[in-house]
Amino acid sequence: MLAYSPRKALTIARASASLPDPAATALQALGWVLGDAPRAERFLALTGLTPDELRAGLGDAAVQGAVLEFLCGHEADLIAAAEALGLAPADLAAAREKL
Repeated sequence: MLAYSPRKALTIARASASLPDPAATALQALGWVLGDAPRAERFLALTGLTPDELRAGLGDAAVQGAVLEFLCGHEADLIAAAEALGLAPADLAAAREKL
């Protein structure tokens, strides 16, 4: 049986509070994805989104989540995007879960 630790709970709460806004993170990640034509084409092909649907859905949590899901589905992209955005890969995964 695990014992409750107020100190550990406080540490977890602080870590969660310090995570960036999930929507903003997804939009930054999208910018990174679209910065490389082959990667952008792969994103559109795998998500089934058209460029028009992507533009129209920028404020939609489902579209934002699709961006982060795309990155989480390919470890090399996840790591590269996290590095480019100054985040940990776990931060991108956590943002995906919050959307």
